[in-house]
Amino acid sequence: MATLGSNVLTLADWAKRLDPDGKVPSIVELLSQTNQLLDDMLWMEGNLPTGHRTTVRTGLPTVAWRLLNQGVQPSKSTTAQIDEQCGMLEAWSEVDKDLAMLNGNTAAFRLSEAQAFIEAMNQEMAQTLFYGNSGIAAEEFTGLSVRYSDPAATNGKNVLDAAGAGSDNSSIWLIAWGGNTVHGIFPKGSKAGLIHEDHGEVTVETSAGVAGTRMRAFQDHWQWKCGIAVKDWRYAVRIGSIDISNLVAKSSAADLIELMIKAIHRLPTMGMGKPVFYMNRTVFQMLDIQRRDDVISGGGLIYKDVDGILMPTFRGIPVRICDALTEAETAV
Repeated sequence: MATLGSNVLTLADWAKRLDPDGKVPSIVELLSQTNQLLDDMLWMEGNLPTGHRTTVRTGLPTVAWRLLNQGVQPSKSTTAQIDEQCGMLEAWSEVDKDLAMLNGNTAAFRLSEAQAFIEAMNQEMAQTLFYGNSGIAAEEFTGLSVRYSDPAATNGKNVLDAAGAGSDNSSIWLIAWGGNTVHGIFPKGSKAGLIHEDHGEVTVETSAGVAGTRMRAFQDHWQWKCGIAVKDWRYAVRIGSIDISNLVAKSSAADLIELMIKAIHRLPTMGMGKPVFYMNRTVFQMLDIQRRDDVISGGGLIYKDVDGILMPTFRGIPVRICDALTEAETAV
């Protein structure tokens, strides 16, 4: 069981610490309902106004055996500093006051609209977590796929190739969330998670009909300042180049069970974080089909009752469905 620092918390934990009035925690609960990843992802407040600066060790000191009356050369380790940036995800909601009042329950109508915004923010955050690229879109933070894309790179041993080709590929991710491994970040001095500001009834300019006309509307503002820090690249593993067409057709299909076993053995230790597997629905479906024969012979995929929720696990590691993982990846 991993031991986590007091400042490495889930969004729900942060919300309960920062907002005892209960408003933000309820929003965080809605977030988790539409994005399973947020049940696992741990967060830390950054040490920069725009993100987080981490110091990683890049080299170990030199040590040597010595004889009596002979010395050894002094040495030291080497480190490097990496600045991880956060992005600002925002949205505005403006609902015609009279439209909201038509059904006689304005609060329920506004909540239904809010849930749509929460879902949209969730999908965009998860998409950026895996595919964001601040080198192309400066407003985003850099996601995991950009960092784990080359088997020949320094972190290449944690990029497993499932031998797919073309552009209909997907990935399975094994991430060990933790304060010294991989975690979410939010800027120094800001709040964790999705911030909701209810501006109540305001006058807005409409775009429909005659330009420049006004109407009374209920206005809401949504903002989420977030990013990701990879403090130790060894604690994230990508199984890339999973050819979806081959997988579904069971023709030269990737052996998902074998690849997931290999991914587990890429982690230096299981005690440094909270490991979780992520895959999309198609890959999960085919994993379930592949495990059918393996379970008979003790293949290892079982369903475990965790906190009252029936969830799949692989060798004790939770397996989550993440729809943000596309089926249009290029081969690694």
